[in-house]
Amino acid sequence: MNNENPLLSQTLERVRSCEHCIEHLPHGARPVLQVGQNAKILIAGQAPGSKVHATGIPFDDPSGDRLRMWMGVDKTQFYDENQIAILPMGFCYPGTGKSGDLPPRKECADLWRDQLLAMMPKIELTLIIGQYAIAWHLPESKKESLTNTVKAWKTHWPKKLPLPHPSPRNNIWLKKNDWFEDTIIPSLQKQVRSLLS
Repeated sequence: MNNENPLLSQTLERVRSCEHCIEHLPHGARPVLQVGQNAKILIAGQAPGSKVHATGIPFDDPSGDRLRMWMGVDKTQFYDENQIAILPMGFCYPGTGKSGDLPPRKECADLWRDQLLAMMPKIELTLIIGQYAIAWHLPESKKESLTNTVKAWKTHWPKKLPLPHPSPRNNIWLKKNDWFEDTIIPSLQKQVRSLLS
């Protein structure tokens, strides 16, 4: 941990030991996040999946492989908290429902999100992944479909970028919306290179 801010270090200790909603977590509490006071890019995701819950490493799964490809970064850059922060809407794996993982628990955002964001003053680009993150970070877009929100990406660019989830479950969406990788990904990679150089 390269955070020199004692308040941030103390807050992260409290977050990582948080069991506020443990009774709602079938696999127990294991907050997974990556925060650094000098980070320039914030990845605002949904919640860890089962593999990430097992390893404790954010985006340590096929979704992460695709996200790193979209961003044009390797694992060394991706897991450098001084460059990239990863702050999901829910820090713990919520378990599964009938059609995949359950939504992120709302308690995390209420308890921790504003505090942690305030301790990362150098964020210049926020990647907003999926509907729950979009509803929080782009509340004016939450009534729009994900497709329409992503299509209107230039409205928020270059400070924020709404993205579909990079999960393999979204392969059909990506095939139907080939404009996404043709149009948005080159701009994203150029901006990431600029911020991390």
